[in-house]
Amino acid sequence: MKTYLIGVLCASALGVTALPASACEAHEAGHTNSHAAAPAAAGASVTLGDLTLSGGFSRATPPRAPVAGGFLTIANAGAADRLVSASAEEIAGRTEIHEMQMQGDVMRMRELPDGLPIPAGASVELRPGGLHIMFRELKRPLTEGETIKLMLVFEKAGEVELPLLVGPLNARPSGAGKGGSDVGN
Repeated sequence: MKTYLIGVLCASALGVTALPASACEAHEAGHTNSHAAAPAAAGASVTLGDLTLSGGFSRATPPRAPVAGGFLTIANAGAADRLVSASAEEIAGRTEIHEMQMQGDVMRMRELPDGLPIPAGASVELRPGGLHIMFRELKRPLTEGETIKLMLVFEKAGEVELPLLVGPLNARPSGAGKGGSDVGN
C-alpha cells in the first residue's frame, strides 16, 4: 500500500496564503448518505466502506486564534475516492480541505476546491506540514483533552463523523517524535 504524506496548519488571521516558513512554523503553535458510519470514540478508527480513518486529532488553540487544523490518516482498500467536503459546525464558521507546499523559502497554502483524491489501495496522511483540514472562523478556543466532531463527505463512500481528540498546542501524530506531544493512534 502506498502512503502519501500530505498535511499542515498554517494560516494568517488576514487570510494571507503566502508566508515565510518561519512565520508558518510560529503560527502552527450537509450531505446525507445511508452508508454513514456510527459515531466512534476519540482516537478510534472509523470504517466507511473501503475507507479506514484513523489517528484523528487537532491542537489546542490560544485565545482569539482564528484558525485551527484537523489531521488524520485515510486508508483506502478499494477503488479511488475523493474527500469532497468537511464540516465542524460546533467549532468553526467554515471548514476547508487544504494543502501546503514550500516554494523556495515561502510556504503557500491553498484550499482544494475539488477535494482531495484518495487513490485506490493507498493511504493519505493529513498532518502538520502538508495536507490538513482547516477550521476557519473559530467560534471558541480548542481546549486540550476535549473531543470535537468532524464530518467528512466522500464522493463515493458517503458521509462519516470522525471524533478528533484535541492535543496540546504542539501535538503531532502518534510516533512522530521531534519534541512534540504524540496524540492519535
